[in-house]
Amino acid sequence: MRNQLRPLFDQVVIKELEPDRVRASGLVVPPGTHEPPPQHGIVLAVGPGLDWWGGAGIAMPVKPGDHVVFPASAGAWVEVDEERLLVCRVGELLGVLEQVRDCPRCAEIPLEQGDTCPVCGRTGPTASAIG
Repeated sequence: MRNQLRPLFDQVVIKELEPDRVRASGLVVPPGTHEPPPQHGIVLAVGPGLDWWGGAGIAMPVKPGDHVVFPASAGAWVEVDEERLLVCRVGELLGVLEQVRDCPRCAEIPLEQGDTCPVCGRTGPTASAIG
């Protein structure tokens, strides 16, 4: 039987995402003991929010499935069914990661093979896609 953590009030449950070990420069960073704790994850569950004054409560700005960024000091790490989860207040979250669909820099300009947009990270076509 599998357990599921249901957050209370304005708490959210977040599953950590593995940090990207390949930097933009192409450098591969090996796993080690001196790594900072993860600071981004995916929201698994959201509490109902706070409503101390009957209808004037805090609406929850995140929903399950959102990719969020949080400080290393946020909330408390708990283990549920051998899975490490972060439980924190919604106010501790720094933001929601969203994909940029229309980049103001490269939306109008086609990227050449091997080029990368410095704003959104979109890359030009690969050699196999060209011909």
